[in-house]
Amino acid sequence: MSKPLTTNQEIEGKNFRQELFTPQDFEGCAFIDCDFSDADLTDCIFMECTFENCNLSNAKLLNTAFRELEFVQCKMVGLAFEMCSDFLFAVNFRSCTLDLSSFHGWKLKKTHFIDCSLREADFTESDLTETVFSGSNLTNASFERTVLRGADFRKAESFSIDPDRNEVKKARFSLDGLPGLLERHDLRIER
Repeated sequence: MSKPLTTNQEIEGKNFRQELFTPQDFEGCAFIDCDFSDADLTDCIFMECTFENCNLSNAKLLNTAFRELEFVQCKMVGLAFEMCSDFLFAVNFRSCTLDLSSFHGWKLKKTHFIDCSLREADFTESDLTETVFSGSNLTNASFERTVLRGADFRKAESFSIDPDRNEVKKARFSLDGLPGLLERHDLRIER
């Protein structure tokens, strides 16, 4: 049985939380001011879509496909991205709140987290090769056995990364970020 397909639509102010959300596919759609919080997005496909000022907090993402998506000023608290389909998974975030979200074991190569809140996000065993965290707050985010090759933390804040427990080759940090790399050694860095 085929799923409904919605293409090239601008969907504004819709409350998906209040209706039974059946699996469907969206291609080239723009979601503006929509509420997906607590919605069950199981088996849905979103391809080349944008989400602006939407609330996706605690949405269920079992086998949900996110293919070439842009999230702008979205609230996305507590999402388990590792439950998504990994086939062609590609996302970027700008000015989003992703606190308590989990990317455990996920491949996020070249993903951009620009001016985002990632407090207590879980990046354990993820591949963040060449990922950019410009202007993002990483307070209590978890990095354990994480691939950070070429990742850019130069303008990130409040991160704590143990270089002995993560792969940081060619990752970029500012001088202000050094305390986040040396924290486990209990060093005091002063200016």
